[in-house]
Amino acid sequence: MLYQTDWCSYCLRVRNAFDELGVEYQTVNVPDDHADRDQVRDLFGTTGVPSITDGDLKIADDDDAIIAYARKKFKK
Repeated sequence: MLYQTDWCSYCLRVRNAFDELGVEYQTVNVPDDHADRDQVRDLFGTTGVPSITDGDLKIADDDDAIIAYARKKFKK
């Protein structure tokens, strides 16, 4: 599950990497205003995006870490 906004360039970078790797994923578009991101704050303790969950794994607000994880797990 990818928590993201449509306008975030870091989120786009993650989506592009997932698409390149053939990763199937769902997105949750979070509110633009950080103060309204209760769901993200409750899950990750922060309001930044992109953030992902994969089973019990959580990576918050770090496109580089998300992409590195995806490349390791889903490399072709």
